Formats: sequence, structure tokens, C-alpha cells
Amino acid sequence: MFSAVPVLPKKFKQYERIIGEEATTEIRELAAELKGARILHLNATAFGGGVAELLGTLVPLMRDLGLNADWQVMHGTDRFFTVTKAMHNSLQGANQWSKERADLWRKYNKQNAEDWDEDFDFTVIHDPQPAGIPHYMKQAGRPLKGGLTWRCHIDLTDALPKTWAFLAPYLDDYQSLIFTSQDYVKPELKGRDIRICAPAIDPLAPKNNRLHKETVDEILRRYGVDPERPIICQVSRFDPWKDPLGVIDVYRLCRQQEPRLQVLMIASMATDDPEGWGYFERTVRRAGEDFDIHILSNVHGVGHVEVNAFQRASEVVIQKSLREGFGLTVAEALWKQRPVVAGRVGGIPLQVEDGVSGFLVSSVEECAERVTQLLQQPELAESMGEAGHEHVRKNFLITRYLRDYLRIFVDQKNGVRKTRVGAGNGAKKAVEAVPG
Repeated sequence: MFSAVPVLPKKFKQYERIIGEEATTEIRELAAELKGARILHLNATAFGGGVAELLGTLVPLMRDLGLNADWQVMHGTDRFFTVTKAMHNSLQGANQWSKERADLWRKYNKQNAEDWDEDFDFTVIHDPQPAGIPHYMKQAGRPLKGGLTWRCHIDLTDALPKTWAFLAPYLDDYQSLIFTSQDYVKPELKGRDIRICAPAIDPLAPKNNRLHKETVDEILRRYGVDPERPIICQVSRFDPWKDPLGVIDVYRLCRQQEPRLQVLMIASMATDDPEGWGYFERTVRRAGEDFDIHILSNVHGVGHVEVNAFQRASEVVIQKSLREGFGLTVAEALWKQRPVVAGRVGGIPLQVEDGVSGFLVSSVEECAERVTQLLQQPELAESMGEAGHEHVRKNFLITRYLRDYLRIFVDQKNGVRKTRVGAGNGAKKAVEAVPG
């Protein structure tokens, strides 16, 4: 089979006090219908990025509720992941797709299909990297059994037409398709079993749990950051879509008004993102010899607790994305009662209520203006942080994400197709059920 990813155990009971009795009852009832079911989540990497973080909590919670859930990663090489990164970028609008890259994607998906030797009741395949595996299994006369779902974590609104035309036929083998936003659903998918399900954070994970101020200050000093001076930060991969160079430009504009300002840029270098190192080096060059620009990653020993401390220590958290499927770091910062200034793109507006829990911006200059405003108006920053925390509690906790998956599995088991719009952003809309 593929490479199994070990996960630490989690207890659903610990979340009940946060989500309340009604949500607890619904989740336990859904899980009871699925007790003992074999479930596979398959993606491309075991660490780095939001998908790995989601699965690291989702899978153990499923297990605790009586499901036989697994998380595995596909086989690939640096060359393959270079191709899939180009595919990812092309599906977000960049012109990086070619026949040679398409041929290599087919080759590795076919090879992974040959490695598949287990049956599951429900299978969820995440993102474009392994999306073709079911097709090649069917082509070989070994179609996957049970419910089959493709989960798209990226923003497809400006997908390069030829890349989308290449990928789309491989989705025909899936029973259900999950997107973060209705805006990401291509018109030609009309009539399919489409689910709208925004990602979510684990409030009890080391990255989001409460920390004492003494611990926060100790971590800051360990990395040469002064806890007595104002801080802004962005937590993201080093990727052109996250605009780390623009973050440095924002910091330099803000320094004109706040000369004591420091900026933290934190990333986790992922195995399926070989371009990351090149963009890391570009970011370091842009920073130059300004020692108040702190560029850190897991390579420097930065883990979940350190990220937690950096976000909690920040007066303002930035997410200056140019494209963004969702951006879990936004919800993480809001949960910590930090105001967020972020790009008006993708799934970010689902999280940041403009003018309520932060500001949505469209340029370096606008971003710097809003960050400076929050630095100079701490009472506004505090009220926005409180509003953001409550918005996340209601809409973007991992238990809601768990519930959404359980609903999909139950519907697949019962042969029901639905289009569920608004899951995860507080919207309540009618859902039409159609016999499958």
C-alpha cells in the first residue's frame, strides 16, 4: 500500500465543553451510523501545509468515535512534486502546465494505482496530486470500492483552462466532490454531488492551546525577538501566492510610522513543495541585513508551540495572500484574539469579517495602512480580536469539519446526493436530497 502516517490519539470528549450539547449529540449520532467503517484519507505529504494539519486531528477523532480511519501518503519523487506544484499553480492561474508535465503526472498516478492493495468503505483523496489514481485502478479492472470523495483545498476560480481541462475528466470517477467555497465550483460540475466544506482548526492542538505569557516571552527571546517591542507576523509557506516579499514591503512602510516594529515570517517546509526553498532564499535576500526581519521555519526548530507563541505575541497577524484556498493560519490567529489584515482573496473573506475582526486588503500600501492603524489603535485591535475569536468558535473548529465528513459518509452509505452550500460559514440554506 502507501506510507501510513502515525497520529497521536485524541479524545472527542475533550471538545464537548467547547462546542456544546447539541453539536456533540449530532456528531455522536452520525458516528454511530458508521461504527467500524474503514476510512482512508490519501494525500501527498505527511507534514507542512494545512492538509496535513487537518488530517493530524481529523483522523484520530474519527478513530475515537469508533471509525477505523487511516491516513496515508502517495509515493512520489522530487521531480513528480515539482510537476504537481506546477499543476497547483496552474489551477490557481499561473501558466506552468505542459504536455511533458501532464505525462509525468499520469505516470506517477498510474504507478500509485498499481500499489493500491486494500479496500475501504470510504476513501477521501485530497487535492490534484493523487486525483488520477481511481481512474487508473478502474482502467486496470480494479475499481475502488465504497464511497469515493475528492477534496479540493485550492482556489479554482482562475484556473488555467488547459490545466482544468486536463484534470476534470479524472474527477468523473468520484461519488462526491468537496470544495471550500461555492465560488470554486466550475460550472461544468453542475449536477454532481458537490459539498461546500470550509477547513477548520483544532482549538486544543499545541498550535492553538493557551500559553502563559512567560512561556511566550521565553520563546521570543530564544529566537532573538524582543517581547517589549511591537510585532507583526505571517505564518505561511514560502510561496509566491503567499507574497512573502510583499510582507517585507508592508513591514518597511509600517516602520516609517512605528520604528520599533519587528516582523516574523514563519513557514513549514513541506516535502511536496520543492519550490519552497527557492522562494525562501528570495525572501532572505529581500530582507537583507535588517535584523528585525525574522525568517524562520521548522528547519530552525520552529514547531507548533513556537508558532502559537509568535501569533499570540503579535499585535497584528498578516496573511497577504494573492491566492488562497482557505488559509488556516487566519482562523488560528483569530482564535487567539489577534486582529488579522489579509488579502481579499479565496477563502479568507469567509474568516475575516472586514472591519469587524480585521481588514481585507488588495495592495501593499493598503495593507500597511491598516496594520499601522491597528498598531496605533490598540482598543480597536482588541475588540476585533474578540470578534474574531467568537466567529471561529461558531464556524471554524475541527468538530464542525468532522461533522461535515460524517454527514458525507452517511449520505454515501444511504445513497443520497446533496448540494450543501454554506457549510462552515454560518449560512443556513435549504438542501435538496436526491436519490443516488
